[in-house]
Amino acid sequence: MAKQRLGKGLNALIPELPQIEDQGVQKLPINDIAPNRNQPRQHFDAEKMEELAESISKHGVVQPIAVRKLDKGFEIVAGERRWRAARMAGLKTVPAVVMELDERQVMEIALVENLQREDLNPIEEAEAYKTLTEEFGLTQDEISSAVGKSRPAIANTLRLLSLSADIQSMVRDNLLTAGHARALITLEAGEQKEVVERILKDGLSVRETEKLIGSMAKAGKEKAKAAKVKKPWVMEMEGMLGELLGTKVQIVQGRKKGKIEIEYYNNDDLERILDLIRG
Repeated sequence: MAKQRLGKGLNALIPELPQIEDQGVQKLPINDIAPNRNQPRQHFDAEKMEELAESISKHGVVQPIAVRKLDKGFEIVAGERRWRAARMAGLKTVPAVVMELDERQVMEIALVENLQREDLNPIEEAEAYKTLTEEFGLTQDEISSAVGKSRPAIANTLRLLSLSADIQSMVRDNLLTAGHARALITLEAGEQKEVVERILKDGLSVRETEKLIGSMAKAGKEKAKAAKVKKPWVMEMEGMLGELLGTKVQIVQGRKKGKIEIEYYNNDDLERILDLIRG
């Protein structure tokens, strides 16, 4: 199946980045460049970074990074992996294209770049969407247009942030997939923990997890329905009180206490019932 095209794509958000030999590329001191403060990606695989650093040691940085000018130095717009690997390789300078962009554009570009490379885990992706929404005022429709995913997909990803910190960490660490995590959202905290233990213990697939949650929901409904069925002695007491007071009486039971509901039809009927209770 063809890979889904991501929205505007980097070529729309950033004009096609030139190669090193093209004009517009500068050699910037590597220590004058800082990472993007709103970089969606928080985890960089150590082994892959070492491989990239080794390649850069042999061949240099083939594709320049994109940066924007700050009051002091530069901030990375795209290409943080190359910058980090270049530092690991001991380079003193790195090829870069300097661009004029605002905070929102920088965030959009960083997000799209990582999504195109499938570098983000689902929680990092959700946090990036949250930042675009809360800090830069983008609607889910605008995010959808920028990254090329449907609005429901954006909303479902954002919902992952409603899960507990422990479960979010498991998603970050690839112990749970986004599909598992989405299935857990409808459960209470205690039920989430129970299902996660089953997933990890029995290696449940997403489909099996959804089936388990469905059976739990069905059992819960049956339990609630059974709780509504009154015990025979309660119904007998209701009948006795109803005969005594000449009206409909209901006994509502709670876990530790209950209440008696006595119906009356007008003020005269209420006074009649009060007189009966007073004896």
